[in-house]
Amino acid sequence: MNIANKLTMLRIVLSFFFIFFLSFPFQGAWVLWAKVISMIIFILAALSDFFDGMIAQKRNMVTDFGRLMDPIADKILVLSAFAAFVQMQIIDAWMFVIIVSREILITSLRLFALNKGKVLSATRAGKHKTFSQMLVIFAILSFIVLKEVKLSYFTWNPGWEKIFRQGIYVVMIATVALTLYSGLSYLWQNRKVITRL
Repeated sequence: MNIANKLTMLRIVLSFFFIFFLSFPFQGAWVLWAKVISMIIFILAALSDFFDGMIAQKRNMVTDFGRLMDPIADKILVLSAFAAFVQMQIIDAWMFVIIVSREILITSLRLFALNKGKVLSATRAGKHKTFSQMLVIFAILSFIVLKEVKLSYFTWNPGWEKIFRQGIYVVMIATVALTLYSGLSYLWQNRKVITRL
């Protein structure tokens, strides 16, 4: 397994640590530190997505394993974050359902194609979708950490939370729309391959 694929697998491992620190019901001062740690882990995982692709391209390490597992690793990281945000009542459940449905459909299609000896790579629209999702997750994590800092050391104004939630709702609408577009775009770009499966 080359270094690019190792970074992909590392991202999957980091996803489990990320969701643990984000969702585990820590108490007292540990609440703030757990949220900070979860944000750091997410940043590292997101950077691994950037570096594994860059390394694979520059060192000619692109493999069928990487083409398949790289987007799956992204999905594990992103979906775990959105699932946690639903549990924390930061985003609406219907948004998560649309996102996860798209990912299940496309991943199932890719696995079916792989079983037939075809490797369907991620499209440009899919990569833009993943990037936008990670940006939204980073923004939400930043808010969570800021809120915990304010609650721990200063005061928290509920008005700030209302403004943030309204902003996140708008951004999530755009993210869901891009998610749907990328899914339809993927199906269209691979329509000839799909009809032969």
